[in-house]
Amino acid sequence: MRPMHVAALQLALSDDIDANIASVSALVREAAGRGAKIILPPELFEGHYFCQTEEDRFFARAKPVAAHKAVQAMQALAAELQVYIPTSFFEADGPHYYNSLAMIDDSGAVMGVYRKTHIPDGPGYEEKFYFRPGNTGFKVWPTRYGTIGIGICWDQWYPETARAMMLMGADILFFPTAIGDEPAAEELDTSRLWRRAMVGHAVSNVVPVVAANRTGVEGAMSFYGHSFITDERGDFVAEMGDGAQGVLDATFDLEQVAKHRATFGFFRDRRPDMYGRLVADI
Repeated sequence: MRPMHVAALQLALSDDIDANIASVSALVREAAGRGAKIILPPELFEGHYFCQTEEDRFFARAKPVAAHKAVQAMQALAAELQVYIPTSFFEADGPHYYNSLAMIDDSGAVMGVYRKTHIPDGPGYEEKFYFRPGNTGFKVWPTRYGTIGIGICWDQWYPETARAMMLMGADILFFPTAIGDEPAAEELDTSRLWRRAMVGHAVSNVVPVVAANRTGVEGAMSFYGHSFITDERGDFVAEMGDGAQGVLDATFDLEQVAKHRATFGFFRDRRPDMYGRLVADI
């Protein structure tokens, strides 16, 4: 048996970084108290989701990884509780800005940084104004309990993201998220689509998936929560509704998951020689 105990956090966030760090820290402590060893907060939990509008004042919020208050706080907490905390943050790297994630290990060290690959651009999600497309490539991270792959929000809609991380050796996939209603199509409830896309990753890769979203109202945007954890069959083992706040957690036997993955044969039967069209830029 090779157990991995994981958790996702769902909460409403203010526009005060210190208050948000305190709220996230309290939930991290609760998750660690349940035995979770890898604990996922939502995307950009440092403040309100500022990408709803294009305003140059928000660039001042970006900081290098070593100087970012949210990253520093999660490093201290990870070391104290001996847990891993994948931490989303607004990164400044010289004149460049990224939607990034610092992978913090259970000693409090930053293992490395992943920069969001797919950057959305549409009403309420004006991220191309703020962020360059990531230049790190997809990454997976070895932990004491197994190897984890992490995409950020819009990455989670792309089957290529999940499959790439699986081919790199991921045992489980994590997706920190900030998603809510659609300002240009208020009648469209994307929460169902959002969950189905990631359940598809779980099924087609035979892998557990952990998704953490924020909830609450921020300006014109209502974030719909619905954070969840699925097993490798795509069945929900923990989920939270709209407006709820707290911790979701689950334990997986990665040895058993790997057996199920081998049995399905999806990776045995892959035909990379036939997939050239997938990478053609036309």
